[in-house]
Amino acid sequence: MATAAIETLIDGWQAAWSGHQAGTFTAVCAPAVHYEDPILAQPLEGVDALNGHAQRLWAAFPDARLEQLGERLADGRFVAAPARLRGTHTQPLADVPATGRVVDMPVLFYCELTADRTRLLRVRAFFDRYGAAEQLGILPSHGTFGEKALMMLRGFGLRA
Repeated sequence: MATAAIETLIDGWQAAWSGHQAGTFTAVCAPAVHYEDPILAQPLEGVDALNGHAQRLWAAFPDARLEQLGERLADGRFVAAPARLRGTHTQPLADVPATGRVVDMPVLFYCELTADRTRLLRVRAFFDRYGAAEQLGILPSHGTFGEKALMMLRGFGLRA
């Protein structure tokens, strides 16, 4: 179970994502924060890079918000924080045009704290990238003909 200070820190992390305000990660992250998530090609280094990433996501999902999904678990300098991400894709994101669809999915943040346990030093977000693409209508749903056709194109053949 997480302490009150860690709960406050993770609440601040979620508020930074949900608040859509540039620079808000500086209050909860170390200046040299290391951040990874499934849509990034490479990890981000530094709070400025994280702020830039967040701004691109906020532009595409202007109503995006993170909500606590379950109990946060902490052990010394590490925290596992489950959350739910919800947002509507109303603007293009990279090469993906706006779909107007809602994404609603669980996310798990695995965090390492600074030595004094006051800020986030490393954060790794885990979520179902394929599931998000399904919700946006970019990839076919599991079990559909479209999925089977996609698997055949990738060389996997048909399955019963």
